[in-house]
Amino acid sequence: MLLTAKRIDAQEAYRIGLVNKVVPLAELMPAARQLAEEICENAPLAVRAVKEAAITGLEVDLRSGFAIEDKALNRLIGSEDLKEGLTAFLQKRKPEWKAE
Repeated sequence: MLLTAKRIDAQEAYRIGLVNKVVPLAELMPAARQLAEEICENAPLAVRAVKEAAITGLEVDLRSGFAIEDKALNRLIGSEDLKEGLTAFLQKRKPEWKAE
């Protein structure tokens, strides 16, 4: 698409995995807010690490990408949020993230 400038419609974008969901225009902002809320329910440190790894990984080879991912995981392993996530899972409750 970048090289040919070929345009596609929303259904095709969904079919090829370019977008996660297709909604009518009137439902766009509620759907976007719902997705944002789902993201916000996740551990903030993990969300940040995924975003950093994805952005940084765009400019490196596969081996370096794995190293970036490994470094991010190692930062998360000792976090209080990891302990809280595991505890909450075992106790069948929602976690209370601290971003620590």
